Amino acid sequence: MRHIPRAKVSGPLAPFADGFRARLDSLGYTRGSTEFKIGQVARLSTWLECQALEVGDLSSARVETFLGDLPASRNQLRSARSLRPLMEWLRAEGQISDDPPQEPRVDDDLIDRYRSWMVTDRGLAARTVVRYEKAARSFLGWRARAAGGGTGVEGLDAASVTAYLLAEVARGLAPGSLQGRVAELRSFLRFCYLQGWTRLPLTEAVPPVPGWKDTAVPVSLGAAGVATLLASCDRTKPTGMRDFAMLMLLARLGLRAAEVGGLRLSDFDWRGGELVVHGKARRNDRLPLPADVGEAVATYVIEARPKSTWDNVFLTAVAPPRPMGPTAVSQTVWRQCRLAGLEPVRAHRLRHALATDLLGHGFTLPEIAELLRQADLTTTAVYAKVDHVALRELALPWPAALR
Repeated sequence: MRHIPRAKVSGPLAPFADGFRARLDSLGYTRGSTEFKIGQVARLSTWLECQALEVGDLSSARVETFLGDLPASRNQLRSARSLRPLMEWLRAEGQISDDPPQEPRVDDDLIDRYRSWMVTDRGLAARTVVRYEKAARSFLGWRARAAGGGTGVEGLDAASVTAYLLAEVARGLAPGSLQGRVAELRSFLRFCYLQGWTRLPLTEAVPPVPGWKDTAVPVSLGAAGVATLLASCDRTKPTGMRDFAMLMLLARLGLRAAEVGGLRLSDFDWRGGELVVHGKARRNDRLPLPADVGEAVATYVIEARPKSTWDNVFLTAVAPPRPMGPTAVSQTVWRQCRLAGLEPVRAHRLRHALATDLLGHGFTLPEIAELLRQADLTTTAVYAKVDHVALRELALPWPAALR
């Protein structure tokens, strides 16, 4: 086994090196990763000593200054994210204080009430709640700056809403991003009206984003592409076992990335051959678990899944182990496509591939909608556009062909 030297720390952070080392070990960091982190601590401690600063003087702003003073050769330590575990541990130990809040400060009570409304009354998915809350904070912060203070809802009118959207357009947002911003803003304005904070329902003041819907034919990965993607996973490695299991759930059951990331060990009924999927609008659907999909998941759980207190099935391979979020699941598909020599796609494309494959094998749109758990049949109807043989029968003959 390769010998990993123990990093030495001098300066103000020296008394905390062993405690932080123990913390990293408890989080599941390997010996090499732990000593690498301690080496970063050593460089920060030396910098503090040169600046005549103590541990209590550390803050996010000083960390940024430290990173800016590093020579270009230290490219492995160019982001404050690399020092986040240290800063969080020092705060928990009471050695440094929390960073001062940025101004203007959004009313947390107002945001809490909005979050509760989205969860309880609207039944929105956790990921959507986070996105809508972030948008509300951005809007209220913009309003507070424009008004010179306040919570951002005082005097809210149609002109303010239009001005905010024009500011977003000036930022150069793409049409798709702007459509998302409009949906987020309408949700918050609906909440404000129901709370009595606006006299009129200002959702009507939010202009639609120009653009035609459903004009593009969805790109199909194809059954052969899906098979190539699955075969590209190196199942001799823990990450390969995990990625193969996630891809099987996406490709064979048509799960969404958020649904794969949200799966828990308790969701699997191994004896009954079923699993519970937590979908949109707080729907819990019980689906049959195909033998090959169940085998892929079980192999990962038994042979490769890191030990953790998390109940989530799929965890990150980098310490400390934590649940795979929707973005991480989708990025796994993108990365695996590149390894397989395929045009990179996101996780949702595997859902499309399953639907188009079923359509090609004679399944009806209502049957596909039931499998994909889509409440609106118009959502499923988009897959009919890839059935070029059936669409060809609907096309009128070209006039010149009649001569």
